[in-house]
Amino acid sequence: MSTRTAEEITSAFHRAVQAAVWAPSVHNTQPWSFTLDGPELALRADSGRKLRLGDTMGREMLISCGAALMNVRLALRVLGCQPQVRVLPDPDRPALLATVRMGEAVAADEHTRLLHAEIERRRTHRAGFTELPVADPLLEAFVSQASAEGARLTPVRSEAAVRVIAGLTGAAQDVQSQDRMFTLEMIRWAQPPGSSRREGVPAQGYPRQPGRTSPYFAQRDYAHGHPWGSDTDQSGSTSTGTVAVLTTPGDSRQDWLVAGQALQRVLLHASAYDVSAAFHTQALEMFHLREFLRQELLSGEYPQMIMRLGFSVDEGEGIRRPVTEVKQERRTA
Repeated sequence: MSTRTAEEITSAFHRAVQAAVWAPSVHNTQPWSFTLDGPELALRADSGRKLRLGDTMGREMLISCGAALMNVRLALRVLGCQPQVRVLPDPDRPALLATVRMGEAVAADEHTRLLHAEIERRRTHRAGFTELPVADPLLEAFVSQASAEGARLTPVRSEAAVRVIAGLTGAAQDVQSQDRMFTLEMIRWAQPPGSSRREGVPAQGYPRQPGRTSPYFAQRDYAHGHPWGSDTDQSGSTSTGTVAVLTTPGDSRQDWLVAGQALQRVLLHASAYDVSAAFHTQALEMFHLREFLRQELLSGEYPQMIMRLGFSVDEGEGIRRPVTEVKQERRTA
């Protein structure tokens, strides 16, 4: 293994964190922090950004952090080293999700470079899709990407099952929208036009008048009665797209981190082929609805993400906090 200087290690980890911050996160909360301690980079959950009502167990927070960890791994591979990752290394420090060291020198393969190139380009979609379908071979590739990380991605082929998932999403959305405290928590992460904050969902990150899909998948109401949103014409974007569910065999904190890494790997591969994803977590935030999905549609596996995949006419706007806000360096005297 080649010897790396402290400056080379610091530079590599800085670039890895630059990639990590572009991971998707629930409501773009960006619930992560990084600490560089000599030859090791630590990933921690930022509990101050956890959704106290919408994510009581921290499942979505850890999925978000798992996606960031995937970006760290890809960045280090592209820089020519094999990342050595320890997940949940210390039971006494639950906020410490992973540590990463730079392993042996390796040359990044073409697929790794392909995924890495999409990190800053990938965007979350919040509307319907065009009528152009996602080809089966591409869907099979997405399934393989999730499997490579230890999760299962299942495209939902049954029209009846799609209607059930859409119905559960709508039911959860209706219940949550009647909960004032839940609504206020979500509004915290909705940014008005012209906001300078580099977190949350920007006003241009969703259409002002989205086309209605059939079956209808309820979208979060980030505008909350305000005339916010993009003016992009959505008249040709009324397709539901392909509904897919990401699952894991278990439902531990480690499974949530696995799900996040698998999710990001799928999203980056999709982005390389101009396929966008829209997320629907409402039903997964309500225990009984999530259990219904698990037992009735998913053969006992735990649903970690419901998404729709398709082709969109716009990419939306991406905002992220600067690396200086999420990374610190521990210096020894």
